[in-house]
Amino acid sequence: MTAPEKARTPEDLARLWFEHATARDADGLASLYEAAAVLELPGGELAGGRAAIRAYYAGFLASEPALVRGRTRKAVRKGNLALTSTRLEGGTVSAEVARRQPDGAWLWVLDAPDLTTG
Repeated sequence: MTAPEKARTPEDLARLWFEHATARDADGLASLYEAAAVLELPGGELAGGRAAIRAYYAGFLASEPALVRGRTRKAVRKGNLALTSTRLEGGTVSAEVARRQPDGAWLWVLDAPDLTTG
């Protein structure tokens, strides 16, 4: 078993998210987040930590959502932080904060996605 690809730029995170989601890979999705990251869930609840994020995505993927790749926007960077965003179908924009890790890879710290399946 090979380790998941690491995001070498903040913009890579959206591509990797889509690849893991279309493969129905909840572990791969969770690997895109720091261990103590926070994911906003539908309804405003929060999933804190990689295990909770993985559990949420496992349920989300089990519903077999229709996934449409959005348009990744250029990240806004300041040092080891980046604001990433993707414009989704219908004009909705997801927003995330990513942090460069000691190995140079990027992981999300905060994520406020739009995960509607319609």
